[in-house]
Amino acid sequence: MPVLNANLTLQAAQFANLPETLQTILFMVLGAAIFAGAAAVLALVGVYLERKISAHMQDRVGPMEVNTEIPVLKNIGHGWAQTLADALKLLIKEDIVPAEADKKLHLMAPFIVFAATLAGFSVLPFGPGLVASDLNVGLFYIIAISSFVVIGIILAGWSSNNKWSLLGAMRSAAQIVSFEIPASLALLVVIMAVGSLNLGDIVAAQAGGIHKWLIWWYPPFNILAFFVFFVASLAELNRAPFDMPEAESEIVAGFHTEYSGMKWAMFFLAEYANMFLVGVIIATLFLGGWTSPFGDFLNSGPFPVFWVTLKAFIVIFVQIWLRWTLPRVRVDQLMYTSWKVLTPFAFVAMVGAGIWMML
Repeated sequence: MPVLNANLTLQAAQFANLPETLQTILFMVLGAAIFAGAAAVLALVGVYLERKISAHMQDRVGPMEVNTEIPVLKNIGHGWAQTLADALKLLIKEDIVPAEADKKLHLMAPFIVFAATLAGFSVLPFGPGLVASDLNVGLFYIIAISSFVVIGIILAGWSSNNKWSLLGAMRSAAQIVSFEIPASLALLVVIMAVGSLNLGDIVAAQAGGIHKWLIWWYPPFNILAFFVFFVASLAELNRAPFDMPEAESEIVAGFHTEYSGMKWAMFFLAEYANMFLVGVIIATLFLGGWTSPFGDFLNSGPFPVFWVTLKAFIVIFVQIWLRWTLPRVRVDQLMYTSWKVLTPFAFVAMVGAGIWMML
């Protein structure tokens, strides 16, 4: 043990002697590797939950029996190995690029989508001090960085040189931009209530138990803002009933029709990582974040991480539940929902909460 401590001290001293720019780059690379690994694990968990929840809801047999021959793990059951097998299949699958595609942009698109999703993780607070970058404008940063996904989607559709891909990309861009309006207006209710864009400050304002959560402030306007943001987030994630950009019966697979192998898997990873990102954002803004619903009880040690993760997965469960319950809406109904339903309700929530605060 003394030898190990001495080696660690020596390595720390060597790292401290490096130029400051190089230290920053090394920290960025390490952080990106950690977030990428976490996103991959979350995607595997999300796919597993999606399959099992849908199977139980709709009484599907599906991949419920795929296990392993490893003696210790053989009898666990419930098809847990199917998701791992699919991940391995995607890693070794052939990458096919259409002959007439713009190969450079076709390669860049999934990386842009995945990188934009990954960048949002840097400001998510998982406990007091457990945040990669504690920005004082963290909420504004998330709104801004999430918009980069649109660039990757448009590049994917256009570079594929496929009419179905381009149509799906245009649908997705219009959908995301349209639903960002009510989502941002709903977030203004939270910003007005707390008076800060820092996610840590927003969580701290909700400490003290479930009755302190922001969803209950200024009733019914904060509850309305919560539902507006949740529905808008479904559309921005391209989740049912707003999965028009991937309507298989109309446009094959939308903007990723011409993708295969690992590049297709990156879109897949980004979708499920985005689901967790939205889950943590909703938990942070409306459901007390890392704080315990029981006040100071179970609110220290590893429990802050547990609470925010539990709340995020409850949100993910509802997202999956709605996908396997509701039918897909038409394109005109999609835009009607954004501009004539959610946006007016978001204005009502914002103005109503403001008047309540003044009174």
